[in-house]
Amino acid sequence: MTGAPSGTAVRRYAFDVPARTDSVSLARRRSKDMLTGWGHHEDLHETAALVISELVTNAVVHTAGDHILCELTDLQRALRIAVRDLGCGSAGPRLCYSDDEEERGRGLLLVDAVSSAWGTHDAPYGPGRIVWAELAHGGPGKAGRPC
Repeated sequence: MTGAPSGTAVRRYAFDVPARTDSVSLARRRSKDMLTGWGHHEDLHETAALVISELVTNAVVHTAGDHILCELTDLQRALRIAVRDLGCGSAGPRLCYSDDEEERGRGLLLVDAVSSAWGTHDAPYGPGRIVWAELAHGGPGKAGRPC
């Protein structure tokens, strides 16, 4: 998939969090607060919380850096969530099909299931990788694709 967003940016909000496991809940809260302020439906909040949890968790696990950059971009008909880490190697994220007994390894499968599009690319400047996902929605106050 490419890194090109599917629409013109209406609003953008970026923030960074420390690359620690307790930052996952902080990223969820900050995202939910912003989506509430933008007037989006609760269904979008919940799906966005799932996606940002998975992407930030992956970044925390796989980065060698001390912080992670999160960005929400409200497009005309989709919310784009992007998470950038400072990288730790050349291999990018990929879908993994875990055994039923495994407790890890399903994050990108969940992101793939609830997103209208997702992908990954190297950061355009400096080290790191960006993983993004788009969630279709009908605009502020309207429910998006059910999850």
